[in-house]
Amino acid sequence: MGLGDFFAGKGKGLSFELFPPKTDEGVDLLMGTVKELLEFSPDFFTCTYGAGGSTTSRTLQILEQVKATYNIPVASHLTCVGSTVEQLRNYLDSAIRIGTDYIVALRGDPPKGQAEFTQTVGGLRYANELVELIQSEYPQLGIAVAGYPEVHQEAPNAEADLINLKRKVDAGADIIVTQLFYHNEDFFRFVDRCHTIGINIPIVPGILPVTNLAQIQRIASLCKASLPQAFIDRLEHNLTPEWQFQVGVEFAQAQVADLLNHGVPGVHFYVLNKSQATSEVLKAHWYQA
Repeated sequence: MGLGDFFAGKGKGLSFELFPPKTDEGVDLLMGTVKELLEFSPDFFTCTYGAGGSTTSRTLQILEQVKATYNIPVASHLTCVGSTVEQLRNYLDSAIRIGTDYIVALRGDPPKGQAEFTQTVGGLRYANELVELIQSEYPQLGIAVAGYPEVHQEAPNAEADLINLKRKVDAGADIIVTQLFYHNEDFFRFVDRCHTIGINIPIVPGILPVTNLAQIQRIASLCKASLPQAFIDRLEHNLTPEWQFQVGVEFAQAQVADLLNHGVPGVHFYVLNKSQATSEVLKAHWYQA
């Protein structure tokens, strides 16, 4: 099945994002998380990898294990950071050998300690170039790209950011998965602007349920996502883990319900290798898998 087919209807698609643990024990725990999330019949799992491919082997291990154990489609993230075109080809060859179905094609963030992205000699500078490479040389791989409802932190303005997204779509992307956000109005405006510029592939909201205020404030600051003040106030009311979890899950349940009511084609969850919060969101009565 093509990647875009999963999101061909309202509220139809469901996917989860994992990241590669550093230890074998962490891998075992992650596989438990995958098993628990399979209860909700996801369409595929994605797995990230570190800057410059620093967790490449572990990413491929996770993808291969998930695919072999549960016979479900898997997608690998891939960035331009620290890789030549030949190294990107080598990774794609390896990904295909272990059964990878799709690629999440990203430019990638600058490595830690660097303020700006620097193109590797012999490498690629923009995500649309990576999409073009995959589309032309590995057409069997479906391609997802990133979208930014609140504008990419390096973009000079929203218009430039949207033009960059259109380049990725025109290069051959099948779906857009958005950066996390907590104001649905930002997502709806983003979708409207995408349609105005001629972007017509599925736009899938990326959701990260909050379970810890300090953690989400850190994450949001890195990607320039804004948090509703009323939500922050509720979380600050009681800093116990139980309260933080309850408030975060309730917010995510309401957020996703509103998105589904507005006809989104599905949801992509950033699960942070844990299943409980996402499971609670999906168990809510309004969700139809």
